[in-house]
Amino acid sequence: MMRSFLFTVLALCSSISMAQDLVSPFEKSNGTETATYQEGIAFYKALAQKFPQIDMREMSKTDSGEPLHLVIFNKSEKFPFSELQDSEKPILLINNGIHPGESDGIDASIMMLRNWAQNLSQHSFLDSVIVAVIPFYNVGGALNRNSTTRTNQNGPKSYGFRGNAQNYDLNRDFIKMDSKNAFAFAEIFHQLDPDVFIDTHVTNGSDHQHVVTVLTTQKDKLGGELGKYLEEEFEPMIFKMMEDKDRNPIEYVNVHGTTPENGWSQFWDAPRYSTGYTTLFQTFGFMTEDHMWKDYKTRVENIYDFLSIASKLTAKEGAKIQKLKAHDRDQIQQADSLPIMWKNDKDQFKMITLNGYKTSYPESDLTGNPLLKYNRDDTFEKEVPFYNYYKAEKSVKVPNYYVIPQAWFEVINRLKANGVKMDALKKDTVLSVEIYHIEDYKTVSNPYEGHYVHYNTKVKSSNQKVALRKGDYLIDTRQKARRYLVEILEPEAQDSFFNWNFFDSILQQKEGFSGYVFEQKAENILSDMPEEEQNEFSNKQENDSSFASSNYAQLDWIFKRSEHYEKSHKRYPVYRLMAE
Repeated sequence: MMRSFLFTVLALCSSISMAQDLVSPFEKSNGTETATYQEGIAFYKALAQKFPQIDMREMSKTDSGEPLHLVIFNKSEKFPFSELQDSEKPILLINNGIHPGESDGIDASIMMLRNWAQNLSQHSFLDSVIVAVIPFYNVGGALNRNSTTRTNQNGPKSYGFRGNAQNYDLNRDFIKMDSKNAFAFAEIFHQLDPDVFIDTHVTNGSDHQHVVTVLTTQKDKLGGELGKYLEEEFEPMIFKMMEDKDRNPIEYVNVHGTTPENGWSQFWDAPRYSTGYTTLFQTFGFMTEDHMWKDYKTRVENIYDFLSIASKLTAKEGAKIQKLKAHDRDQIQQADSLPIMWKNDKDQFKMITLNGYKTSYPESDLTGNPLLKYNRDDTFEKEVPFYNYYKAEKSVKVPNYYVIPQAWFEVINRLKANGVKMDALKKDTVLSVEIYHIEDYKTVSNPYEGHYVHYNTKVKSSNQKVALRKGDYLIDTRQKARRYLVEILEPEAQDSFFNWNFFDSILQQKEGFSGYVFEQKAENILSDMPEEEQNEFSNKQENDSSFASSNYAQLDWIFKRSEHYEKSHKRYPVYRLMAE
């Protein structure tokens, strides 16, 4: 026990000493190692102590029990959230270590902030931007260090694990928020309200010559003036500035199980992912995906340049970004309808330059079957189609209010965490609202991130009066979270709370009938039905053999059209109110 204690103390002293001399583990190892969680936090603490332009604070706890840290670089030396929000400077938020084995951004950010602080006079752009960094988002994964799980990756020597302390992939958790990490991130995101967001990763896809691939916020989904500006100006400027430094970025090569020389579709960043989530609040983002097989030193140097260039460009373009952001938020407030379902448009594309490797399929010595091989000595440059256009498949009319009973506290907690303003009813009330019933849905056969996710959800609507209780919530949709509300409360939306199983209890019928008791009552119910429904019942008996041969199916048909059938079954418990 004493030996273990002494080892811990010595390790801590070593980390503090390392941080105080302001040389990172990456640099000390000549680009072969990444900072541990303890080393990285100690380094940032040392920076904050030495340089007044850097602030480090602990935010809410993560699943690991450790807090999420936030580091802010502001040359003005003002750090309270209220002052950051009031500042006219644009804010860039960098998120590192969401997958701690993909550690490139962790080391690049450490060195970037240190270099800025040590050489302020050489970086005049820092007068015009605030840069915030989450050093390690997945703290639990960072603490679960190993050197084997990133099977295909070329360095560093050891690293963290993809799953967090609960074994969640946190880059699927931004909407469903199963982790404390996601709640802590939401707190940071809404306190900062960043203008640009970057999430740093390493890709496991196909092979090619490019070091940095970039998954940019989907322009059509972002929409408005921001979407156009991102596609036509901001991203091309970043790429051009990278090329001027002899870097050769390319759009994220979204190819798995095949090869990229025929082009590919843009990755769909649904709201479950970080950049899809930030889009709902008009913050455009980039997910950098360094190529796994490039050596670690090269990858970190490339992402260092990307983060530096993005910071400079955010400073230069900040006023324009903020103006477009305000304009688009205003337009969304005025929009009668908003999209909830999208489809890749294969009729539209742009051509991009792929620097690739030629491929072959030699027989595997192990399996005896053809196996894909990239021949890195046989390169090519080719223009390929990039299908980055999406069109809305379905839109919904936005209600003036959503109404949600207080019983659904798990949903309410997530709404509040995302800054949604809501009013609790002060007394019991009856309202005329639009109600959805779940008409159909499919469910995946295997668990996905702790859920059996629904998809292809269909609803039918009706207008009814509902009795609400004091304390139930009325949510005005005319607020900053308007798009977020629509995409998580409309059941048919891909990442709706319904599809993420938050309302599964409504899918189970709680009361039923016993056939031998109910039959006589069923005859009376059927005889009192309108003639049209009686004819429908007779037609099913005549034309549907499975229906005709089942006592239960026939009685259930009648039961579900009677007053005995519970109103709550498949009735979606979030209501739409169109009245002012």
